[in-house]
Amino acid sequence: MSAHAPEQPDIPFWRDERYLNILAQILVFAIVAGILYSLWYNMNRSLEALGLPLSLKFLKITASFDIGEKLISYTREDTYLRAYLVGVLNTIQVSVLGIIFASILGIIVGVSRLSTNWIVSRLAGAYVELFRNIPLLVFLIFWYQGLFLKFPDVRDALRLGDIYFSKRGVAFPWGIPTETFQAYLYILGFGLIAAIIVGVVLHKQGEKTGRMPLIGFWSPLTWIVIGIIGWFVLPQAPLSPTIPQLPEKGFNIIGGRVFSPEFMALLSGLVLYTAAFIGEVVRAGIQAVSKGQTEAARALGLNGFQTLRLIVFPQALRVIVPPLTSQYLNLTKNSSLAIAIGYPDIVHVYGTIINQSGRAVEMTAIMMATYLTFSLLTSAFMNWYNKRIRLVER
Repeated sequence: MSAHAPEQPDIPFWRDERYLNILAQILVFAIVAGILYSLWYNMNRSLEALGLPLSLKFLKITASFDIGEKLISYTREDTYLRAYLVGVLNTIQVSVLGIIFASILGIIVGVSRLSTNWIVSRLAGAYVELFRNIPLLVFLIFWYQGLFLKFPDVRDALRLGDIYFSKRGVAFPWGIPTETFQAYLYILGFGLIAAIIVGVVLHKQGEKTGRMPLIGFWSPLTWIVIGIIGWFVLPQAPLSPTIPQLPEKGFNIIGGRVFSPEFMALLSGLVLYTAAFIGEVVRAGIQAVSKGQTEAARALGLNGFQTLRLIVFPQALRVIVPPLTSQYLNLTKNSSLAIAIGYPDIVHVYGTIINQSGRAVEMTAIMMATYLTFSLLTSAFMNWYNKRIRLVER
């Protein structure tokens, strides 16, 4: 005769842990939603009392202020929205160029930290310690006022080849678009598509053969070759070169492209500062690779550069990329310090619009959303790249 286990009595829902967890979450959500609604309601009432109800219609009002640097056409007769777009593009310009140059310099610094040359490794270490222990705002102000504002006047500008350094900024040789420039952009677009196709084909071929080709070499080379061919095929060169020259009269450099002292100070300051942190990330990533990998590469006859490029660095990227993403985000957000040296970025334009329109809440929300978008896009790209290079276990 089998014994039956006694049946467990039903637990009331107010004592059931599963229901209690759900009720607790609902209660916390209701409290948070209530607090947010109360804050939103009070803010709306206060703004309506001031005659400034929440609205984005003010973005269509004429800005009536000038912006010194711009990548698109803008006059003081344009709207606040156009002015804000100018600030956004200025921030993107500094951030993208800063990420590129900081990555290059950071890799050099990180590899130099591990150099067997005593002088090179100590200089790299001193560079890292110097910039990691200086507040960025202090450094930017010093860099701007102590260097770029101390350059000579235009007529006595320092010259390095065809590059001139003066109080007006740094003048580089440049190119003026011609009538065929638009067609050349289409050719470059076609070249980019072709380069992507070449990269995909080589990657699939490498998976089949087990020998991964140099996609990072052949894919960009395809784009470059198509760009060079397109340049000479067109009836007229897409760009007409212009060389900067010192003026006989006046105070502005003639020709070329002049980058303002504010832009150059901000860009170079962000690059020098961020590269110190990237250098440490690179150093840690390289040291995370087992020394046996280096020894095996040397046993196969690879030299130091080949070992670093083909064996060590590809494995180190799996450690480098996650913290490197944080440095890219920091650089983008740190560009907001441009207001301290007068560069017209998002924060600069944002402040001017608030002073004129009084729309602090709306503009602050727009600026926060803009930086959030920058961060999410950067993180999405870096996460995608991190998945592409991660070690896949079989």
